[in-house]
Amino acid sequence: MRRRATDFRRPVRRRVPDALWWALCCAVILLFVYILSKGNKIESRPALIKRPYKHDKIMESLNITEEMLSSNSVTRQLNDQISLAKAFVVIAKESNNLQFAWELSAQIHNSQMLLSNAATRRVPLTTRETERAIHDMALLLYQAQQLHYDSANMIMRFKAKIQALEEQMNSVSEKSSKYGQIAAEEVPKSLYCLGVRLTTEWFKNFNLQKKLKDKRHVEMKLKDNNLNHFCVFSDNILATSVVVNSTAMNSKNPNMIVFHLVTDDINYAAMKAWFTMNDFRGVTVEVQKFEDFSWLNASYVPVLKQLQDSEIQSYYFSGNSDEGRTPIKFRNPKYLSMLNHLRFYIPEVFPALKKVVFLDDDVVVQKDLSGLFSIDLNENVNGAVETCMETFHRYHKYLNYSHPLIRAHFDPDACGWAFGMNVFDLVEWRKKNVTGIYHYWQEKNADRTLWKLGTLPPGLLTFYGLTEPLDPSWHVLGFGYTNVDPQLIERGAVLHFNGNSKPWLKIGIEKYKPLWEKYVEYSHPLLQQCNFH
Repeated sequence: MRRRATDFRRPVRRRVPDALWWALCCAVILLFVYILSKGNKIESRPALIKRPYKHDKIMESLNITEEMLSSNSVTRQLNDQISLAKAFVVIAKESNNLQFAWELSAQIHNSQMLLSNAATRRVPLTTRETERAIHDMALLLYQAQQLHYDSANMIMRFKAKIQALEEQMNSVSEKSSKYGQIAAEEVPKSLYCLGVRLTTEWFKNFNLQKKLKDKRHVEMKLKDNNLNHFCVFSDNILATSVVVNSTAMNSKNPNMIVFHLVTDDINYAAMKAWFTMNDFRGVTVEVQKFEDFSWLNASYVPVLKQLQDSEIQSYYFSGNSDEGRTPIKFRNPKYLSMLNHLRFYIPEVFPALKKVVFLDDDVVVQKDLSGLFSIDLNENVNGAVETCMETFHRYHKYLNYSHPLIRAHFDPDACGWAFGMNVFDLVEWRKKNVTGIYHYWQEKNADRTLWKLGTLPPGLLTFYGLTEPLDPSWHVLGFGYTNVDPQLIERGAVLHFNGNSKPWLKIGIEKYKPLWEKYVEYSHPLLQQCNFH
């Protein structure tokens, strides 16, 4: 019995130390947890301190006060009302409701005065102070809603107004284009005066005619292929004079230059008089009229044949054939002028010449052009500056690619080029019968389905695969309709005033006129008599 008692007591003695051990462990754990929690509190204090700082910066940048952040803020309510009222003021004025717009503006002023006074005294507005202003503004805003100044209604009204403005803009743009075209086609009084005075001078002044006869010794120069030959086809005396004068003034050897001018019967005497009475640094000048060319007849020239067609005459001169659907720029009679189409007959006009530089009458020369005559065209006919730096000047822009004949023969992405300054190899021209190619396409376009405007489209067809690209600095375009890079102007040899804004017209671009005008001798008696200035 004693053994059992002692055996029974031993386990009890062992449990007491175990309980103490577990109690000690729990105390340690609790102490550890307590220390950790205290550490977290200490670390979190800086973050709590930073938050108000960040918050203050945001409030300061947005000009927000604590009072405005309150859900019951009367300051914020006033600001919201003012913003909405300002929008309704604009809408009321658009609707021609000026009385209501004035009432809104007055109430906006009252609310802004309340806010200003509160800001000055640095004390938030109270409900009692703002009750009347908020009430009056609320009534006006409600009245605005009754007047259908809600957003959905105004969006519809603004859409209708935008559409009306677009239609008005299109109408004004069309009228502007028409008037610009008409202004470009009209002959200024001063130019008309100059032509009349020169014609009179030619027929009454026999010394001029004698002087021209005395120049017969220069006839050998007109056919000398060792000289630099230029041709201009124009009825504008002053413009042609600028081309000749600017070329002469910038030439290193003007005695090597021969200018071949072709005009019409009306301006023939005036052109002869001007270039006989004026000297251009020893440049040789020949004046002809296209009416003297016996080969220029309707049986040979498609353009002359078309001029005899009553439908063509109606299209270009009366404008009644398609009820005004075709823009005015496509109906300009100058596109049927022989002076405009003579560029396709240069070998016939100058049968003795081998190479010619063609210049339009709306260019001005500012560099020596003798280098053009030494350029190798690689058996091509036409040397020209390409204009396809943008997609605008590729073939598809000028030609009707819905026509199977165009689609079958020409790449729509082929690079366009410019008339106005072209080097023509007349030997290759004759060998490849380029004028015959031109005749083919001109006859195919009798119904105007291949192209509509000008001489460039038929030129692109005629010289397709026969054009040698020149350095762009030889020919800089755009002075008659757009802005031109000053660096291009500086480097350019020939500056082209293509477009309606010609430098001799009032609609010319003012900043580019001096480039042209410096080659006009305004002190000339005849120019002064005709009010050129």
